[in-house]
Parts: sequence; structure tokens; C-alpha cells
Amino acid sequence: MSQKQNRKGPFQFGLLLFVSLPVAAYLFWTLSNEGKFSFLLPWALLMLVAGPLAYWVSLRVGQRRRARLHFSNTAMLSRMKVGFWGRFASLPAILRVVALLLIVVALARPQTRERGSRVEVEGIDIVVALDLSNSMEAQDMQPNRLQAAKAVIDNFVGRRQSDRLGMVVFGREAYTHCPLTLDYSVLRNMLADIELGLIDGSGTAIGNALGVSLARLRKSDAKSRVVILLTDGDNNSGNVTPKQAARYAQAMKVKVFTILIGSDTMIQRDLFGRTRKVKSKFPINPKLLQEIASSTGGQAYRATDERALAKNFEQILNELDKSTRKDVAAVYTDAHRPFVGLALFLLLFEAALLLTRFRQFP
Repeated sequence: MSQKQNRKGPFQFGLLLFVSLPVAAYLFWTLSNEGKFSFLLPWALLMLVAGPLAYWVSLRVGQRRRARLHFSNTAMLSRMKVGFWGRFASLPAILRVVALLLIVVALARPQTRERGSRVEVEGIDIVVALDLSNSMEAQDMQPNRLQAAKAVIDNFVGRRQSDRLGMVVFGREAYTHCPLTLDYSVLRNMLADIELGLIDGSGTAIGNALGVSLARLRKSDAKSRVVILLTDGDNNSGNVTPKQAARYAQAMKVKVFTILIGSDTMIQRDLFGRTRKVKSKFPINPKLLQEIASSTGGQAYRATDERALAKNFEQILNELDKSTRKDVAAVYTDAHRPFVGLALFLLLFEAALLLTRFRQFP
């Protein structure tokens, strides 16, 4: 019996190649016709080792099942030749293994890029500098200033098509939260993660925020480069003054649009539920923001509610010039469907075979 098993091993390996090679050739031919091929999550391909492992396990399970069968005389069985269909007894297991490999490849998110998709697109480079100081928790906007700003920015990003966008957050210091990118889904996910307390919010470093934003735009080749600064306070920290940063922006020909968020008065309730307006405890400096905007060719805005904030973004975009950049957009298309479709077909084929003479006992 051991000699027959030794002869059966190469045949099973050949059967595996017979099934997998046509499948691989078909997929390669299909995807190569679509264009350049790549994986969005290539690390998932490490799970391909699960295929051979599953095949080995299935063989071991089959051997153990056969080992449970007891015969009073095995001499007759040892002289019997393996029939035609007996040679293909492992075909269902092989189909399952190939289907598993296809599913693993699909999990790696294969993508194709159309040939010639490196096209000219019109757009601008925009860095949004968002204030994360403690005063952004004020509730004169619902549910608070920060959440209202995030909702408007998210809507703004969701409607962009060819503009490269980046984000800087600032409080007592300023940091790059997302570099310039055309991948709006990544930017929106990073925007959703922004919360008060992410950085030190005990100060408002407007000058540093502009400096970091300009650093993001320094190597940009776009004709139009813009910083949109959203803040609700006055500059009270940082090692770069707003006027110095404004001069840098002017030298770089970067327009700075400022939006002062919130009101200088707040609603306060007394013990009896009566409301009254009181002066906000957070200082603001509209004049400073106006000077920054006017010196760089931008515009200063004021937003006391969510609707005004959204309108300000629209007005900013209407004033921006369009520039042409080459070789910045590549059209990628998900290509996982052929892998999933073939995997399901092979699994259904395996199930059908197990209802015929390939059914195994016990």
C-alpha cells in the first residue's frame, strides 16, 4: 500500500497544477488586459501559506479515515489496481484549496490601473489648519465648535475631485495631521479621528500653524496654493508670530483664507432655566485674522453657526484659481471580483462532486 501511496503523491501534485495553472493563467490574462496590476493590501498575501496547509490537513484527515477501516484479509485489496476515478479522489480537496487561495488574493485587494490614466487634472493644493485649543469645546455651535467644523470640512472634502488636500492641527503647538493627498477617503478617516485632547490645547499657536501649513506647500508645483485657517481665538503661544508667517506666505504666493469660528457671546442658563447672553471668556482677535488674509491676497470670514461656516467654504472655493498639474491622477479599479467569482464557482463544483462518486466514506 505504501508504494501505491508514493505513486499517488506525484499524481495528486500534478492534479493540483492541472487545476490551478489554468485558473492562474485566466486571471493573469484578464487583469493584464485591464492595465497595470497591484495590491492595496499586499501583506494579506502572507496568508497564502494557508492553502498548502489546508491541503496537507485534508490529506491527513483522509488517511486517518481510511485507517479506521478494518478488514479480515487485506491481501486482496493490496493486489487491486486503482481505477480511473480513484486517481481523482482528491479532486474535491484540491478545488477547495484553490478556492481558498483565490479568496486570500481577493482579501489583498487587487487593483488595476488603466493604461494612459496618468492624465492632466485641474486642481489646487489646499491645507486646512484646524484649531484644537480647549475653547473649541464651546457649545455656541452644535454639538460644539470642533464637531461643527469637522462636519463642514468632511462635506467639503467629500465634494472635491482633483484638489490635493492636507491638514494641520494646532493648539499650543502645530502638527501635520495629513500631508497633501488625493486619497480623500484617508483624509476623511483621519479627520474623523480628531478629538479635543489629541494635542495640548492650552494655547493657540496661529503663527506656528501657518508655518507648518506653508512647509506642506513648499514643494508644491500647483499654480494655486491655499491655506484655510479655522480658529476661534487669538494667538497666544508658539515661536512664530502670525505676521511673520503671513510674510512667508506672501513670499511664497500662498493665499491664506481665515475663518473665525464662534461668537463673542455665549448663551448661559440660570437656575430657573432662563437664558441670557454673556460675553465669552475666550478672547478673539478678528483684526489679526483680517490682516493675515489681506496681506496674502486671501479673505477673512466670520462664522457664528454651521450654515455660515459651510457658506464660507463655498465662497473661498469660488475665489480660487484653477491650475493644471500633470501626472497626478491614476485611475485605479478594484479587481477582486474575478477572484471571488472563481472561488465560489470552485466551491460549488466541489459540493456537486461530493454528491456523486466522489463522496467519501466514512
